Amino acid sequence: MKKRALGKTGFEISPIVFGGNVFGWTIDEKTSFDVLDAFVDHGFDAIDTADVYSVWVPGNQGGESEAIIGRWLKARPGMRDRVKIFTKVGMDMRQPGKTGLSEKRILQAVEESLSRLGIERIDLYFSHCFDPNVPQAETLGAYEKLLKAGKIRSIGASNFDAAQLSDALDTAKAEGLPAYQVLQPEYNLYDRASYDGPLRDLCLRDGLGVVPYYALASGFLSGKYRSEADIGDSKRGDKVKSYLTPRGLKILEALDKVAERHGAKDAEVALAWLIEREGVTAPIASATKISQIESFAKAVSLDLTSQDMTELEAASAP
Repeated sequence: MKKRALGKTGFEISPIVFGGNVFGWTIDEKTSFDVLDAFVDHGFDAIDTADVYSVWVPGNQGGESEAIIGRWLKARPGMRDRVKIFTKVGMDMRQPGKTGLSEKRILQAVEESLSRLGIERIDLYFSHCFDPNVPQAETLGAYEKLLKAGKIRSIGASNFDAAQLSDALDTAKAEGLPAYQVLQPEYNLYDRASYDGPLRDLCLRDGLGVVPYYALASGFLSGKYRSEADIGDSKRGDKVKSYLTPRGLKILEALDKVAERHGAKDAEVALAWLIEREGVTAPIASATKISQIESFAKAVSLDLTSQDMTELEAASAP
């Protein structure tokens, strides 16, 4: 599988990143191990998680996803050398003091993440969201300490808008601090407005890697949800309902047509579209079963034509 350079991090990854938010939420530990095994067996090599996954589940305290990944790595000697681990800091862990991007919080959080993951260095450490209460120089200064200590290899920003990211890059340059090298935005065939435009232009100009999350719009772009009746008891039901609009159904129609031409599934085409987008390094996608990992491999091998891309563009235009 051909790999892609991830911005200026100095390393390469395969064209799809596994989204670890499902671990400890929609799938148990055994199933998590199975899908991770299949992911690596198919030639993929990057896993994304966060300290806050999955604090929203009753009985959880956050860190469950990292801990499952850590136990998977421990149970498979040599696996750590085969995969890149991404995690994040900054979201509210619903515990006193465990939120935001202050130096104190970052230095505390990284130790907790390293311990749960059972590793000595995080390959890519993200600011999970912009923190208006902390100067960007303080956040970047904390990352500088971690980079020098060898506890993280590179840094990225998630959920930053163009102004916030631009300010961070300017601050890094002006104060001689490390700059964000990767952006993790919400971006898919339906959710395009926040990334397409100034944010994308900034990433292209400064050579940032881009790893979009919600690549399949919480499963909507798989095509299995065509009405509220299809949602049933899905744990992502509320999010999926928001996509059941005339525009959303138009996107599904376009996916159906392109998928039929290629003998593929809607989800595979939706991922292939993202992989083909200018500036996108690798979309982040979750899986709860091995068959979905097989679809990831099919998506990477799909060769969408200019006609395919035009039809998808037209259907998904905001």
